[in-house]
Amino acid sequence: MSTWYVYLLRCSDNSLYCGVTTDPERRLEEHNSGKGAKYTRCRLPVEFEAYEAFPDKRAAYRAEYAVKRKKAAQKVDYLRDLATQG
Repeated sequence: MSTWYVYLLRCSDNSLYCGVTTDPERRLEEHNSGKGAKYTRCRLPVEFEAYEAFPDKRAAYRAEYAVKRKKAAQKVDYLRDLATQG
């Protein structure tokens, strides 16, 4: 069973992008090479704002959904709180 991660990227326009992956470093490279999400392609370069591990895919996708519902100023702290609770 692999570890799943929820990550927040800071885009060049200072916006945040939230996603899920099993390999954060690989996913960051994909985003910065233009092979990531459509949202990030026109906002390059991107860098990690935060990423946290979750025990399984379901927990990671639930966390992603919860993070996306928060305001930008709350997302990083909320993601860290979710990871420590899980």
